[in-house]
Amino acid sequence: MGDDPVVTREKLHELAQSNGFQIAPRHEAAYLLGLRSSYAIAKQIDALPDYIDPRLDVVPTVGGGPRKYKQPNPAKNPLTAWCHEFDLKAAEPETDMLRGRSVVVKDTIAVGQIPQALGTLPQFLSERGRTEGYPVSPIDATVVRRLLLAGGRLKGTTTCENFSLSPMSFSSVFGPVHNPWQRGFNSGGSSSGSAALVGLSVARKMGEPGLDDLGADVDLALGGDQAGSIRVPAAYCGIYGLKPTFGLVPYTGIAGLLPMTDYVGPLATNLEDIALCLSVIAGYDGLDPRMGPESPLRKNVPKYHDELAAFAAAVVLDSPGGSNARRLRIGLISESFQIPGMNPEAAERVRSAATTHFAAVGAEVADVSVPLHALGAAIWTAAVRNQMASHAFGGRATDVLAHDLPHIAPPSWPPKPPNDSQEFYDVLSRHNPAVVLTTLGETLLGELLPPLAQRKAHRHVLQLRAAYDAALEEFDVLVTPTVPTVAPPLPDMTDDEVQNDPATPSAVERMMRLVAGSINNTAPFNASGHPAISVPCGWATSTRGDCKLPVGMQIIGRRFDDLGVLKAAKLFELGGGGLGPRTEK
Repeated sequence: MGDDPVVTREKLHELAQSNGFQIAPRHEAAYLLGLRSSYAIAKQIDALPDYIDPRLDVVPTVGGGPRKYKQPNPAKNPLTAWCHEFDLKAAEPETDMLRGRSVVVKDTIAVGQIPQALGTLPQFLSERGRTEGYPVSPIDATVVRRLLLAGGRLKGTTTCENFSLSPMSFSSVFGPVHNPWQRGFNSGGSSSGSAALVGLSVARKMGEPGLDDLGADVDLALGGDQAGSIRVPAAYCGIYGLKPTFGLVPYTGIAGLLPMTDYVGPLATNLEDIALCLSVIAGYDGLDPRMGPESPLRKNVPKYHDELAAFAAAVVLDSPGGSNARRLRIGLISESFQIPGMNPEAAERVRSAATTHFAAVGAEVADVSVPLHALGAAIWTAAVRNQMASHAFGGRATDVLAHDLPHIAPPSWPPKPPNDSQEFYDVLSRHNPAVVLTTLGETLLGELLPPLAQRKAHRHVLQLRAAYDAALEEFDVLVTPTVPTVAPPLPDMTDDEVQNDPATPSAVERMMRLVAGSINNTAPFNASGHPAISVPCGWATSTRGDCKLPVGMQIIGRRFDDLGVLKAAKLFELGGGGLGPRTEK
């Protein structure tokens, strides 16, 4: 047997030692032959030209030729909400469902011929990132294709949090995304720019002063949601944000964190546009492994917008109170009002709004105890954190067949020492320590806990799903506060070396404290798969005490009954629910 410069005898014994055993001398030749064959086959396939599924080909757009884009002028992007600006319309749309709607998508969502930044530095996304900049997508994500073919006018990609790993809006390398209602406050994350631009539209329609210099706004946006990243910013920005049922909307062509917790969904100024967008983007695409037997084919996707309009038109409000709609039962999850850090004013706003406005249309509102909800976020954490870093930051292939992003190819993970790995730590500790913590956590859990621990956590996910399913046998929908507080102020991210005060908490600690507990009511439903929408339900006082900010209420329904969630949200509106006037600034 000839020598192989890569798979040597020394390499064979090194591999065996790393697995805790030794190779017998008489077995060397056989194992070397097998390993060299495996390596040669892998190199052979790796040398082939890449394959892009034609279902993800770039949609021809008006004007033809290469798509044009620009980076936003900072003076016209004071909220830091825009990532790249462009103006795309399909040359031959199939429908006019989104005609007249201005739409943006979170920067994790691939738009053909447009760079993707994922809120981080280009050298963390590709080998050539340091010299060539951000990787450019060769594909249109399934949802982008559907938006364009439905007549939508795609205006840009929006700033997202660093690797999408923050429910706040301070971690992007482009700077913090500001809340459109109050600069200096979080817009929420990780779909931060999407929520800010839609929220800006709402604020302007309500006559909020001082918004003329905040740049363009939009009607509709797409965001991603792994633990609350649509619903948290929707709540903070006073808009509607839907995390659909797991497997209803294809995630193909979108950078994710972990397949079992990846969702894409709409954010909008009104409920009707949420339903309209869902009608456009939902349905099986033949590529996303998250979709299963319950996922509808495109031809079987409900016309959510038509169904919602017909439902609303058929509701006749009686006097006093009540309606001709079937008497809905609304269950307020008791444990959701008792999560750590729950602000009493925000909790009371949600409870009062649900009780008053659902009752006004004849619904029955009652508390329901789901004891496992108190552990829901912990179950989510245990189920996903063992693998999240290698999937989200390291480019690890999914465990089932999928069409991963061809242009996002991190050079190595963790970055190779000494320089790249230290740069990774220095940059991410300054912008988003959650990425560092997730990386360290995956290493720690891999060393200290057996794989059986994560498998057990997955079984507890099924237990959590069953607990919500049981509550939904008694109630039509469940209700929680979306988040424990209104939007907090953006943190002081001054470098520790500059601050140089041992008595002051470090910047890393300040950022971690701000995030803690914010996804306790949202992450459980990423694990369980149930549809959940955040709807605006009023105002509460900021933690600084100097302004009023929006409060979000979360409505949860049975899996694949997204229409039921939308109908419940519409009944809430018909009963007088909504954001309401901002009586105090």
